[in-house]
Amino acid sequence: MRSNLRRLGFAMLATTAFVAAAHAQSSYPCANDAPNPYKLVANWATTPRPWSHPLAVAVDAKDNLWAFDRCEEGGCIGSKNSPIFELGPDGKTIKNFGAGLFVFPHAIAADQDGNVWAADGDAKDGKGMQVTKLGPDGKVLMTLGKSGQGAGSAALDTFDQPTGVAVASNGDIFVAEGHGPKFGNSRIVKFDKDGKFIKTFAKLGSGDGELKEPHAIALDRQDRLYVADRNNGRVVIFDMDGNFIAAWKQFGRPSGLWVDQNDMLYTVDSQSVDDPKSPNYNGDCKMGIRVGSVKDGKVTAYIPPPPVSDPKPRISKAGDQRVAQPPEGITVDSHGTIYAAAQQQSDVKKYVKN
Repeated sequence: MRSNLRRLGFAMLATTAFVAAAHAQSSYPCANDAPNPYKLVANWATTPRPWSHPLAVAVDAKDNLWAFDRCEEGGCIGSKNSPIFELGPDGKTIKNFGAGLFVFPHAIAADQDGNVWAADGDAKDGKGMQVTKLGPDGKVLMTLGKSGQGAGSAALDTFDQPTGVAVASNGDIFVAEGHGPKFGNSRIVKFDKDGKFIKTFAKLGSGDGELKEPHAIALDRQDRLYVADRNNGRVVIFDMDGNFIAAWKQFGRPSGLWVDQNDMLYTVDSQSVDDPKSPNYNGDCKMGIRVGSVKDGKVTAYIPPPPVSDPKPRISKAGDQRVAQPPEGITVDSHGTIYAAAQQQSDVKKYVKN
């Protein structure tokens, strides 16, 4: 009994220390000058067809990569292509499934039992606006939300543009909803492992505990929830019950994020621009991937967008380097290899440490 109380006390102290550190570091400016210890790997993946606007990636316990793309140029409606890929660390495709199930693929997650969860962010022809749990063989095991319904709804049994999904160590399911330009509910919906509704938390806004376009979510080892609060230009952190912990702006305007087993936070900023007239204006913050510890919020690495040969690229006023819009989704395996879903480039980028 005494040892149990001691462990509980240590856990409470660790949580208190994290909260204190998070609040202390919440005012860092956006980090653009951290070193880049990574290199880009070319031609690493072997897939049954070319990628088509992949937006989401996740690694599982085996370090296999799961990627979710949009089937073809016209999207997934009416397409015979399968949008969910499983690739081994060697880049070879293991599985490819999900044809006919989705409208607007937006997020993917892998749970500890080997299942994958896919968020479909739009509705058409009676499909979409759902989160689907699939077994590793592609069999549909559970759906959350009502198929083809939910736009503009605040109902608890429908979603308004679900953007992210994450599964906690106890099986609880978190779903983010609300996409630009209308932003919808901009909230988090929590379910138990059987899909039973538990609660919602956060709402549309820019204050503490509020969100404006939660574009992706991830959990750390302590089941704290990290939200890519894209339109507010910050990472917002909640505990498992939805209590606000901190908001960090030093990671830019995140479209995607991931927390690895070493308590390192990886974010990808695909929207920050330095034009004050742009709705994506974010001061001098640059697009790119940022890496930092969740313990103190300090950014320790910055990966700039990869150069491209496109004659009409997005060009920053701060310089003349030609860059394509960076990836939007991001995940990291147990060896520190970064995979980033580059939707506009129809590619999944792979970065390894130098």
